[in-house]
Amino acid sequence: MSAEHRMPLLFVGHGSPLNALEDNQFTRGWKEIAREIPRPVAVLCISAHWETLGSLVTAADQPETLHDFDGFPQELYELRYGAHGCPWLTRETAVAGRRFAVGIDREWGLDHGCWVVLRRMYPAADIPVVELSLNRSLPTLLHYELGRALAPLREQGVLIIASGNLVHNLGAVTLAPDADFNTPYALPWAEAANERFKSLIDSGSDEELVYYHSLGPEVEMAVPTPEHFLPLLYVLGLRRRDESVSWFNDETIAGSLTMTSFLVS
Repeated sequence: MSAEHRMPLLFVGHGSPLNALEDNQFTRGWKEIAREIPRPVAVLCISAHWETLGSLVTAADQPETLHDFDGFPQELYELRYGAHGCPWLTRETAVAGRRFAVGIDREWGLDHGCWVVLRRMYPAADIPVVELSLNRSLPTLLHYELGRALAPLREQGVLIIASGNLVHNLGAVTLAPDADFNTPYALPWAEAANERFKSLIDSGSDEELVYYHSLGPEVEMAVPTPEHFLPLLYVLGLRRRDESVSWFNDETIAGSLTMTSFLVS
Protein backbone atom coordinates (compact mmCIF):
# COMPACT_ATOMS: atom_id res chain seq x y z
CA MET A 1 0.00 0.00 0.00
CA SER A 2 1.20 3.54 -0.69
CA ALA A 3 1.56 6.01 2.16
CA GLU A 4 -1.85 7.49 1.50
CA HIS A 5 -3.34 3.99 1.81
CA ARG A 6 -1.52 3.03 5.00
CA MET A 7 -4.07 1.71 7.46
CA PRO A 8 -4.89 3.94 10.42
CA LEU A 9 -4.54 2.89 14.05
CA LEU A 10 -7.14 2.70 16.79
CA PHE A 11 -7.02 2.88 20.55
CA VAL A 12 -10.43 1.90 21.92
CA GLY A 13 -11.76 2.22 25.44
CA HIS A 14 -13.84 -0.94 25.59
CA GLY A 15 -15.62 -0.63 28.93
CA SER A 16 -18.19 -3.20 30.06
CA PRO A 17 -18.87 -6.52 28.29
CA LEU A 18 -22.52 -5.41 28.18
CA ASN A 19 -21.57 -3.13 25.30
CA ALA A 20 -21.93 -6.27 23.18
CA LEU A 21 -25.69 -6.10 23.86
CA GLU A 22 -26.46 -2.44 24.39
CA ASP A 23 -27.06 0.28 21.84
CA ASN A 24 -25.43 3.35 23.39
CA GLN A 25 -23.26 6.33 22.48
CA PHE A 26 -20.09 4.24 22.74
CA THR A 27 -21.21 1.34 20.56
CA ARG A 28 -22.49 3.86 18.03
CA GLY A 29 -19.07 5.53 18.14
CA TRP A 30 -17.41 2.20 17.24
CA LYS A 31 -19.84 1.71 14.35
CA GLU A 32 -19.20 5.20 13.05
CA ILE A 33 -15.41 4.94 13.18
CA ALA A 34 -15.58 1.70 11.16
CA ARG A 35 -17.51 3.58 8.47
CA GLU A 36 -14.92 6.36 8.38
CA ILE A 37 -11.80 4.24 7.81
CA PRO A 38 -10.79 1.96 4.93
CA ARG A 39 -12.02 -1.61 5.16
CA PRO A 40 -9.10 -3.69 6.46
CA VAL A 41 -7.80 -6.92 4.98
CA ALA A 42 -7.40 -8.24 8.54
CA VAL A 43 -7.37 -7.00 12.14
CA LEU A 44 -4.61 -7.36 14.71
CA CYS A 45 -5.97 -6.70 18.19
CA ILE A 46 -3.89 -6.01 21.31
CA SER A 47 -6.27 -6.45 24.22
CA ALA A 48 -5.95 -5.75 27.92
CA HIS A 49 -7.52 -9.13 28.57
CA TRP A 50 -4.79 -11.42 27.24
CA GLU A 51 -1.72 -11.34 29.46
CA THR A 52 0.99 -13.99 29.10
CA LEU A 53 4.56 -14.79 30.01
CA GLY A 54 6.26 -14.16 26.69
CA SER A 55 4.63 -12.47 23.69
CA LEU A 56 2.21 -14.68 21.75
CA VAL A 57 0.08 -14.33 18.63
CA THR A 58 -3.03 -16.38 17.97
CA ALA A 59 -3.09 -19.04 15.27
CA ALA A 60 -6.53 -20.67 15.59
CA ASP A 61 -8.33 -21.09 12.26
CA GLN A 62 -11.68 -20.39 13.95
CA PRO A 63 -10.99 -18.46 17.17
CA GLU A 64 -13.35 -19.21 20.02
CA THR A 65 -15.47 -16.38 21.41
CA LEU A 66 -14.20 -16.11 24.98
CA HIS A 67 -16.66 -15.11 27.68
CA ASP A 68 -13.93 -14.11 30.08
CA PHE A 69 -16.17 -12.45 32.67
CA ASP A 70 -18.65 -13.42 35.38
CA GLY A 71 -22.00 -12.26 36.70
CA PHE A 72 -23.61 -10.98 33.51
CA PRO A 73 -26.96 -11.90 31.86
CA GLN A 74 -27.14 -15.30 30.16
CA GLU A 75 -27.85 -13.58 26.84
CA LEU A 76 -24.32 -12.23 26.83
CA TYR A 77 -22.78 -15.71 27.21
CA GLU A 78 -24.76 -16.93 24.22
CA LEU A 79 -23.22 -14.41 21.83
CA ARG A 80 -20.63 -15.61 19.35
CA TYR A 81 -18.34 -13.63 17.06
CA GLY A 82 -17.47 -15.93 14.19
CA ALA A 83 -14.46 -14.25 12.60
CA HIS A 84 -11.81 -16.52 11.13
CA GLY A 85 -8.17 -16.43 12.05
CA CYS A 86 -5.53 -15.33 9.56
CA PRO A 87 -2.47 -17.57 9.05
CA TRP A 88 -0.49 -15.04 7.05
CA LEU A 89 -1.08 -12.31 9.64
CA THR A 90 -0.04 -14.67 12.43
CA ARG A 91 3.14 -15.41 10.52
CA GLU A 92 3.86 -11.78 9.63
CA THR A 93 3.27 -10.63 13.21
CA ALA A 94 5.73 -13.22 14.50
CA VAL A 95 8.26 -12.13 11.88
CA ALA A 96 7.81 -8.43 12.67
CA GLY A 97 8.21 -9.21 16.39
CA ARG A 98 11.13 -11.63 16.07
CA ARG A 99 13.39 -9.39 18.19
CA PHE A 100 10.86 -9.97 20.98
CA ALA A 101 10.61 -13.73 20.38
CA VAL A 102 6.88 -13.56 19.55
CA GLY A 103 5.56 -17.12 19.72
CA ILE A 104 2.49 -18.90 18.33
CA ASP A 105 -0.59 -19.81 20.41
CA ARG A 106 -3.21 -22.16 18.94
CA GLU A 107 -5.57 -22.22 21.94
CA TRP A 108 -6.53 -18.64 22.74
CA GLY A 109 -9.56 -17.18 21.01
CA LEU A 110 -10.98 -13.66 21.01
CA ASP A 111 -11.45 -12.15 24.46
CA HIS A 112 -14.10 -9.56 25.23
CA GLY A 113 -11.69 -6.65 24.86
CA CYS A 114 -11.51 -7.67 21.22
CA TRP A 115 -14.81 -9.21 20.11
CA VAL A 116 -17.17 -6.85 21.95
CA VAL A 117 -15.71 -3.94 19.97
CA LEU A 118 -15.42 -5.80 16.66
CA ARG A 119 -18.99 -7.03 16.90
CA ARG A 120 -20.06 -3.39 16.60
CA MET A 121 -17.45 -2.33 14.06
CA TYR A 122 -17.76 -5.33 11.73
CA PRO A 123 -20.95 -7.20 12.70
CA ALA A 124 -20.74 -9.62 9.78
CA ALA A 125 -17.52 -11.06 11.28
CA ASP A 126 -16.16 -11.30 7.75
CA ILE A 127 -12.72 -9.82 8.45
CA PRO A 128 -10.06 -12.20 9.82
CA VAL A 129 -8.82 -11.40 13.34
CA VAL A 130 -5.60 -12.21 15.18
CA GLU A 131 -4.68 -11.22 18.75
CA LEU A 132 -1.27 -10.31 20.15
CA SER A 133 -0.82 -10.84 23.88
CA LEU A 134 0.58 -8.51 26.50
CA ASN A 135 3.83 -9.97 27.79
CA ARG A 136 3.87 -9.49 31.58
CA SER A 137 7.66 -9.69 31.67
CA LEU A 138 8.27 -6.72 29.34
CA PRO A 139 9.05 -3.28 30.74
CA THR A 140 6.91 -0.49 29.36
CA LEU A 141 9.58 0.71 26.93
CA LEU A 142 9.69 -2.69 25.23
CA HIS A 143 5.90 -2.75 24.80
CA TYR A 144 6.32 0.58 23.01
CA GLU A 145 9.17 -0.77 20.86
CA LEU A 146 7.28 -3.95 20.00
CA GLY A 147 4.48 -1.72 18.78
CA ARG A 148 6.93 0.15 16.57
CA ALA A 149 8.17 -3.15 15.13
CA LEU A 150 4.68 -3.95 13.88
CA ALA A 151 4.65 -0.98 11.49
CA PRO A 152 5.06 -3.04 8.27
CA LEU A 153 1.66 -4.63 8.90
CA ARG A 154 -0.06 -1.31 8.28
CA GLU A 155 1.22 -1.35 4.71
CA GLN A 156 -0.45 -4.74 4.17
CA GLY A 157 -3.99 -3.62 4.92
CA VAL A 158 -3.97 -4.61 8.60
CA LEU A 159 -5.97 -2.52 11.04
CA ILE A 160 -4.21 -2.59 14.42
CA ILE A 161 -6.61 -2.03 17.32
CA ALA A 162 -5.38 -1.54 20.88
CA SER A 163 -8.21 -2.20 23.33
CA GLY A 164 -7.97 -1.03 26.93
CA ASN A 165 -8.89 2.08 28.93
CA LEU A 166 -6.79 5.17 29.68
CA VAL A 167 -8.34 5.32 33.14
CA HIS A 168 -9.36 1.97 34.65
CA ASN A 169 -9.83 1.69 38.40
CA LEU A 170 -12.65 -0.75 39.14
CA GLY A 171 -12.02 -0.44 42.87
CA ALA A 172 -13.13 3.20 42.73
CA VAL A 173 -16.26 2.73 40.60
CA THR A 174 -18.93 5.18 41.72
CA LEU A 175 -22.33 5.57 40.06
CA ALA A 176 -24.04 8.92 39.98
CA PRO A 177 -27.51 8.97 41.59
CA ASP A 178 -30.18 7.33 39.40
CA ALA A 179 -27.56 6.55 36.75
CA ASP A 180 -26.55 3.36 34.98
CA PHE A 181 -22.98 2.20 34.42
CA ASN A 182 -22.57 4.00 31.08
CA THR A 183 -23.88 7.36 32.30
CA PRO A 184 -21.08 9.92 32.01
CA TYR A 185 -19.75 10.70 35.47
CA ALA A 186 -16.16 11.45 36.49
CA LEU A 187 -14.41 11.61 39.82
CA PRO A 188 -12.09 14.65 39.81
CA TRP A 189 -8.85 12.66 39.80
CA ALA A 190 -10.09 10.48 36.91
CA GLU A 191 -11.00 13.51 34.83
CA ALA A 192 -7.63 15.11 35.59
CA ALA A 193 -5.74 11.95 34.60
CA ASN A 194 -7.72 11.55 31.39
CA GLU A 195 -7.03 15.14 30.37
CA ARG A 196 -3.34 14.71 31.20
CA PHE A 197 -3.14 11.59 29.04
CA LYS A 198 -4.91 13.27 26.14
CA SER A 199 -2.62 16.28 26.28
CA LEU A 200 0.49 14.08 26.26
CA ILE A 201 -0.84 11.99 23.38
CA ASP A 202 -1.73 15.09 21.35
CA SER A 203 1.72 16.58 21.91
CA GLY A 204 3.56 13.38 21.04
CA SER A 205 5.09 13.13 24.52
CA ASP A 206 5.61 9.40 24.23
CA GLU A 207 8.42 9.15 26.78
CA GLU A 208 6.26 10.57 29.56
CA LEU A 209 3.51 8.07 28.70
CA VAL A 210 5.93 5.15 28.56
CA TYR A 211 7.13 6.09 32.05
CA TYR A 212 3.65 6.94 33.28
CA HIS A 213 4.46 5.94 36.88
CA SER A 214 6.19 9.31 37.30
CA LEU A 215 3.14 11.37 36.32
CA GLY A 216 1.75 11.90 39.80
CA PRO A 217 -1.03 10.76 42.14
CA GLU A 218 -3.96 11.18 39.75
CA VAL A 219 -2.29 8.85 37.25
CA GLU A 220 -1.43 6.39 40.04
CA MET A 221 -5.15 6.23 40.80
CA ALA A 222 -6.04 6.00 37.11
CA VAL A 223 -3.66 3.09 36.41
CA PRO A 224 -3.55 0.90 39.54
CA THR A 225 -2.62 -2.09 37.36
CA PRO A 226 -0.96 -1.82 33.94
CA GLU A 227 -2.94 -4.13 31.65
CA HIS A 228 -5.58 -1.64 30.45
CA PHE A 229 -2.98 1.08 29.86
CA LEU A 230 -0.31 -0.97 28.08
CA PRO A 231 -2.23 -1.35 24.77
CA LEU A 232 -1.89 2.42 24.38
CA LEU A 233 1.89 2.07 24.15
CA TYR A 234 1.59 -0.08 21.02
CA VAL A 235 -0.34 2.63 19.20
CA LEU A 236 2.14 5.27 20.33
CA GLY A 237 5.02 3.17 19.07
CA LEU A 238 3.29 2.71 15.73
CA ARG A 239 2.28 6.35 15.23
CA ARG A 240 4.32 8.30 12.70
CA ARG A 241 5.31 11.89 13.40
CA ASP A 242 3.23 13.17 10.47
CA GLU A 243 0.01 11.53 11.67
CA SER A 244 -2.79 13.24 13.56
CA VAL A 245 -5.04 12.08 16.41
CA SER A 246 -8.85 12.25 16.30
CA TRP A 247 -10.72 11.67 19.57
CA PHE A 248 -14.09 9.96 19.98
CA ASN A 249 -16.17 8.37 22.77
CA ASP A 250 -14.41 10.79 25.11
CA GLU A 251 -16.37 10.23 28.33
CA THR A 252 -15.67 9.07 31.85
CA ILE A 253 -18.24 6.64 33.25
CA ALA A 254 -18.85 5.12 36.69
CA GLY A 255 -16.52 7.71 38.16
CA SER A 256 -13.26 5.93 37.39
CA LEU A 257 -13.38 4.39 33.89
CA THR A 258 -12.79 6.26 30.63
CA MET A 259 -14.23 5.21 27.29
CA THR A 260 -11.91 7.72 25.60
CA SER A 261 -10.77 6.43 22.22
CA PHE A 262 -8.79 7.83 19.32
CA LEU A 263 -7.94 7.28 15.68
CA VAL A 264 -4.45 7.84 14.31
CA SER A 265 -4.30 8.61 10.59
